[in-house]
Amino acid sequence: MPGVAIKDLARHYGGVAAVDGLSLDVKPGELVALLGPSGCGKTTTLRLVAGFLKPESGEIWVGDRCLSSPSAVVPPERRRMAMIFQSYALWPHMTVAQNVAYGLRFKRGLPRAEREKKVGEILRVVQLAGYEARYPGELSGGQQQRVAVARALVVEPEILLLDEPLSNLDANLREEMRFEIRRLHEEFAITTLYVTHDQGEAMVISDRIAVLERGRVAQIGTADELFHQPRTRFVAEFIGKTNLVDGMAVKPDAIAHGPLTFRVASDTLVPGAHVALSIRPHHIELVAPNAPKEDGVNILQGSIERASFLGETVDYQVAVKDSDLVVRVAAPAVARLRPGGLVGLRIPRAACVVLAEG
Repeated sequence: MPGVAIKDLARHYGGVAAVDGLSLDVKPGELVALLGPSGCGKTTTLRLVAGFLKPESGEIWVGDRCLSSPSAVVPPERRRMAMIFQSYALWPHMTVAQNVAYGLRFKRGLPRAEREKKVGEILRVVQLAGYEARYPGELSGGQQQRVAVARALVVEPEILLLDEPLSNLDANLREEMRFEIRRLHEEFAITTLYVTHDQGEAMVISDRIAVLERGRVAQIGTADELFHQPRTRFVAEFIGKTNLVDGMAVKPDAIAHGPLTFRVASDTLVPGAHVALSIRPHHIELVAPNAPKEDGVNILQGSIERASFLGETVDYQVAVKDSDLVVRVAAPAVARLRPGGLVGLRIPRAACVVLAEG
């Protein structure tokens, strides 16, 4: 399978940059999720890759073929790609088998018996064997999505494109289909671009995630890398929940926020530089309000403003003493503390991640 190389891609709508100099390399056989809020350019990027839109600048390459540039665009039907839409786009008057077989009709020299064999095989793969004669209206949302996946895979595309394919499903089906799409990717290893605004979905399905902001890639990496080592304030806030602390470097490994000093996961800070930290709520431990100091650990005091029971955890908001900080803490729901109570906050140095672009 070839990879996809997107180079300095740009596309505007009415003077607004939907895609603004976006560059991205997708390795052969890799599934990359394009993740971001509405208006960040992820669907426009996918439509440019599919050939539905012409770029104003930049190029799109698949392997050694340039498919899009400002001077020429290879039409969608000649790109050896398949796309799965948010709406599934199934033909209601066709049976499941007819929907899945539709793309095979355009493969020259493929006998009818071979088409039927391929349809039967792919329906078994997506666990829809026995549903060949049913119509889309007789299927559940999850089953319809499986038909759309089967229709895309049966033509054996080089590149698979998915545009918010699970957003119309309820929460339980969405979770089930996440694992199903991941299973199918591991079986077929098709180079895939997957658009979503759901961070949980992206983290489960993808090999890597490209977080988009204002038409550009803010950061790309594995789910683990983006969660534990965000580069920017935007990525830190978009991937999971976090506490952001603005301050000034006072040592190569410490920043000050008002009268508070934080030892941080860095030893290269320039004293006097403005710095932003990301501290994940589950990395903060609630301890006794008079907890002793420890080497390499930040110990703060505060009072609980709010406690929200979330089942396995309790989400606390703690007002830090002698500062304007109110931090979120995710603590096990073993012993629930009440608002107004005094607590200590134990924050390891490694949990204070310095943002390169604060």
